[in-house]
Amino acid sequence: MVSFTRIKEMIQVKLPDAEVFVKDLTGGGDHLEAVVVSTEFEGKTRVKQHQLVYAALEEDLASGAIHALALKTYTPQTWKAEGQPVGGKI
Repeated sequence: MVSFTRIKEMIQVKLPDAEVFVKDLTGGGDHLEAVVVSTEFEGKTRVKQHQLVYAALEEDLASGAIHALALKTYTPQTWKAEGQPVGGKI
């Protein structure tokens, strides 16, 4: 099991401006959902956005510490369009 803080920190190493929200989907600590908001996603397809995040988490995904990850990625503009203020909580 990997801590939410570790996930957030690993993503922010690759995407320094990212806002990261993580939650446990099952209570077991290995099926997670991450919402990541970053300007680095601007102009990139959803697949490329997800690849950036998966690259940041590669070690824990490969080791099985993270078994399953539901991922939602947004630019600050698309996050705001969803009704969530940048700096807000989900």
